[in-house]
Amino acid sequence: MGHGDAGLSTPQQACGLRDVTRTAAKGRLECMSDDGVVTCPACSTRNRVPRAARGVPCCASCHVSLPWLIAADDRDFAAVAEEAAVPVLVDLWAPWCGPCRMVAPAVERVALELAGHLKAVKVNVDESPGVAGRYQAKSIPTLILLRDGREIGRQIGALPADRLLAWARNTVGANAGKAGR
Repeated sequence: MGHGDAGLSTPQQACGLRDVTRTAAKGRLECMSDDGVVTCPACSTRNRVPRAARGVPCCASCHVSLPWLIAADDRDFAAVAEEAAVPVLVDLWAPWCGPCRMVAPAVERVALELAGHLKAVKVNVDESPGVAGRYQAKSIPTLILLRDGREIGRQIGALPADRLLAWARNTVGANAGKAGR
């Protein structure tokens, strides 16, 4: 269910994601554990978050939008990123890349600050060369913003967290994440 469905005006009201799937990620992300569990930043409740869904994840206890930061690969990228109901920040990275490791906390901050307005998807280009090729990523880190599966913005290289957040906000929409999270 998207934000505009059934007259729901906020991500919290649009949330209905309580029965979710487990992830098979290999411990790559700070925001989401290996089993798809995210701790709510508002009330500390542990919530299962789906890899792909039509709505946005919200806390089962306090109904605050949860940060949606997951890993994807060549097999599931279309379902996880291109078919998302909210804009997606794609982080094309590699574990050996120093600037990629430096930008990772900034990507996590964007996912947290824009919870309910944006989904962050990390793609290891060494394990998923198909996604990197599809978006013609010639250097990493490459950060791409998608809306409805189409590229709406691209940033090559590491940015400080404040600049990455401002870029994401400006590209996704001026009011994204500023109020009503």
